[in-house]
Amino acid sequence: MKNSIKNKIGLLLLVFSLVFATGCSDFLEETDPSNITAESYFKTAEHAETAIYAIYSSLRSVRGGSYGGSPWLMLEFATGIAESDLGQADNSNIIRNLTNTSDNGYGKVYWDSSYEGIANANLAIANIPDIAMDEAKKSKLLGEAKFLRAYYYYNLVRIFGSVPLLLEPIDLGSENLYATQESVENIYNAIVDDLNAAEMSGLPFNDTTGRVTLGAVKSLLSSVYLTMAGYPLQKGTEYFQKAADKAKEVIDSDEYSLFTSYADLHDPTKNNIGENIFMVQYEAFVDPSNWQPLIIPYNMNISAYSAQTGAIYANQEFVQSYEDGDKRVEEKEFYYTTYTSKFDRDETIVLGGHFLYKHFDIVANLETASSDLNWDLIRYAEVLLIYAEAQNEISGPTTDTEEALNKIRRRAQLTEYSGLSKEEFREAVWKEKWHELSYENVTWFDMVRLRKVFNVTTGGFDDFVGHTFVYGPQLTERELLFPIPTDELRNNENLVQNPGY
Repeated sequence: MKNSIKNKIGLLLLVFSLVFATGCSDFLEETDPSNITAESYFKTAEHAETAIYAIYSSLRSVRGGSYGGSPWLMLEFATGIAESDLGQADNSNIIRNLTNTSDNGYGKVYWDSSYEGIANANLAIANIPDIAMDEAKKSKLLGEAKFLRAYYYYNLVRIFGSVPLLLEPIDLGSENLYATQESVENIYNAIVDDLNAAEMSGLPFNDTTGRVTLGAVKSLLSSVYLTMAGYPLQKGTEYFQKAADKAKEVIDSDEYSLFTSYADLHDPTKNNIGENIFMVQYEAFVDPSNWQPLIIPYNMNISAYSAQTGAIYANQEFVQSYEDGDKRVEEKEFYYTTYTSKFDRDETIVLGGHFLYKHFDIVANLETASSDLNWDLIRYAEVLLIYAEAQNEISGPTTDTEEALNKIRRRAQLTEYSGLSKEEFREAVWKEKWHELSYENVTWFDMVRLRKVFNVTTGGFDDFVGHTFVYGPQLTERELLFPIPTDELRNNENLVQNPGY
């Protein structure tokens, strides 16, 4: 793919990158053998481009992992609808059992990688304006940097709540070396400011390179506004309208559309097109995606990968909560329960669970054991559902909101909705989000902003606090946030741990 950023960031090492210093002072104190500094580096347009690639690189960190575990699993096991075959995967299991602690390595990766991305964004935003280069190109690069900084903070504030807000580069002499936590509202305001700036930076509405686009900016703004309308800020009507308006701008652009086949969702040839608005970029044999072993059943010998860990698969009760006739739960649509043996592709193996076919790279598993399947961060289906939910809160169901929801249902070969009350439509959209965006790191965020959880047994929605997972544990107020990592608290005495940890 011409001009794709995956070819750039796959080999990138930005040697002057400074990691957020609270809890990372040991890294900052290491000697830089190259003696490259921000002051000596930011001289040319090429330097500006490379600095932007460095910001993208942190998107990959939470998709990485080792035998049996990966940080992205953190947000899935917290939903109560994920299972694992690995008893020794402690980081996953303590989250699944609601006994999580601040020593969990998953949270540490989210914290570190987000602040690494923010640090690189801060360097770019501070230094690129002084580079002599094409001004339109400069504006676009700064727009990308501000979008990415906003994205990293959006994850941090939703996962950890009140965190340090750093909008300038940090070094060992900075006042904010050991920063205090900022209020959640101020963090959201900074996110919106960055996204508003990115929206005006001249980015193309859509392209196939994997870089930030105007469509991605507007889509993320719609999600941010929807979250601000709900918990914890509860800004209500004004922000539901803002969310609906931004989502509608994406819909009305006609730049994106749902794939006709669910197979396209996990086809690497469909990366960065169709309903894929913004994705984490990978390239087989250079910097491949590495979650395939996690979604392959444990030692069932179905894949070309040597590691087959069964680290995550769908809860059976959740799969059974889909409506009768829903195409998404047909074999090898969203889930798979059988596959062929790697020793004999004419032999079918029953896997004993519903594994995640929506993330399954067929060629990599059958042949190459190296995947360039990208990971969706923003998918058009989510934008449609954001619009349907937000506009319903303003006006109740309309022709447009029904169509946004029914596009999802039509593809699933389900009966289209019409004539629902505002309350019925609200829960219909929520349920569709659970079923359409399952295991895509969306569900837990919805649980927290709604303070509601889909009950897979009754088909209704329970209050978050007091909801009981089908396998026993009960959610408490503590689980509305993840714990700030132990290392951060140890190295920065200004940080205060979240309640209950």
